[in-house]
Amino acid sequence: MLDVNSGCPAAKVTMLPLRHALAVAVVHIFILSESWALAKNINFYNVRPPLDPTPFPNSFKCFTCENAGDNYNCNRWAEDKWCPQNTRYCLTVHHFTSHGRSTSITKKCASRSECHSVGCHHSRDSEHTECRSCCEGMICNVELPTNHSNAVLAVTRAPGTSGGPAPAPGLPALAWASVLLLL
Repeated sequence: MLDVNSGCPAAKVTMLPLRHALAVAVVHIFILSESWALAKNINFYNVRPPLDPTPFPNSFKCFTCENAGDNYNCNRWAEDKWCPQNTRYCLTVHHFTSHGRSTSITKKCASRSECHSVGCHHSRDSEHTECRSCCEGMICNVELPTNHSNAVLAVTRAPGTSGGPAPAPGLPALAWASVLLLL
């Protein structure tokens, strides 16, 4: 066998597989890091449940978790199931330190009576704060309550109002509006 430093073809042949393996390793690192980065950038506001049949009229889903350490993991690993018929809201209970660090997050489907105690309460004994919020709507409990401004009961419509959309203007009204714009 010839000397490696002599520049002979035998030395080049052994270096070629090493370079190829290094290039493949670098490509794998980029591929793996891209999927990891994408997992950290999930937009929970755009989450829509699959179009499966609803179990009853006005069915809804909430993010659900119990004693999660942070909001991201609570939302990411939330169980995807319909809320029971005796519930109407999504409840979020957020426990955090005086420095704002989350210690416990619980999210679940809730009845009206479970949402009477929304707001924030500070415990002087443990130096922790508990904020509770409720919202009405499909997967509406994305964010955490952190103060009295967002630890509220948020409803999508006033009680007693119809939940249907506003009527769309008729075809004659649209035709007249188009004609007026052309003049």
